Amino acid sequence: ELVFAAGAGDRLVGVMRYSDYPAAAQALPVVGDAFAVNLEAVARLKPDLLLVWRSGMNPRQQERLRSLGVPVFESESTTVDGIADTLRRLGRLLGSADRAEAEAVRTETRWQALRARYSHRTPVRVFYQLWHEPLMTVSQGHLIDQAISACGGLNVFAHQPTLAPTVSWEAAVATNPQIVVTAAARDEPPHLEPWLRFPKVEAVRRQQLKVVDGHRLARMTPRFVDGAENLCEVIDKLR
Repeated sequence: ELVFAAGAGDRLVGVMRYSDYPAAAQALPVVGDAFAVNLEAVARLKPDLLLVWRSGMNPRQQERLRSLGVPVFESESTTVDGIADTLRRLGRLLGSADRAEAEAVRTETRWQALRARYSHRTPVRVFYQLWHEPLMTVSQGHLIDQAISACGGLNVFAHQPTLAPTVSWEAAVATNPQIVVTAAARDEPPHLEPWLRFPKVEAVRRQQLKVVDGHRLARMTPRFVDGAENLCEVIDKLR
C-alpha cells in the first residue's frame, strides 16, 4: 500500500496475503503471510529489493528472507511523520521521488489539520478494543493512540508499558470509558457484545459502543489519516 502511495506500484512483483488496496495489488502473486513465506516463490520473482514490516513478520521468517541475499528495506512507522518519511525513502529507492514527496506532504498537511480541528476539544475517555479474547488495547506510542489523542480523546490505558497490552475485564470496566471503539472490516463481527454485561459503564449506558473501518486505522499508510478522521467524527458525536 505504501509503494502504491509512493507512486511505484508498477515496480511491485509480489505481495503478502491481505494486500487488498489498491485494487491493482490484488492482481499480484501472493508469496506468503505474516507466519510463513514461500522462499521459492519469492526467488522466482527475481526481486531487486524486499520490503519487510518489522513487527508484522516473525524474526525467523525475516532471517529466511535475508538468506536469499536480496537487499531488505525494513518499515516500522509509529507516527504519521514516520509514514511520510517512509514514503519519501521508498520514492528515492524506487525512482518515484516526486510523487512520493507530494503524497508525503499531503499526508502531513491532512494530519496537522485534523489535530488542529479536534485535539483541543472537550476530552473524552476512550477504550480502544484491539482484540476481544483476550481483551487487548493500545498504549501510548501506538499509532492508534496518536489518533485518539488527535481527536481529543483520552486513552484510558495510555500508560501501559507494552504497545498492545492485554487487560482484564475488571481493569477495563474500572476505567469507566465514555466510549468503546473497535475496528473491523465490513464482513467481520465487531465482538463488542461482552461489554453489555456491564450496564454501569458509561459507554454501555449511553450506547457508545462503536465500530470504525479497520483497514484504514490499523495500517501504517496515508489511509491511516482517513481512519483517524472517521474516529474523530465518532468521538465528536458523543460530545
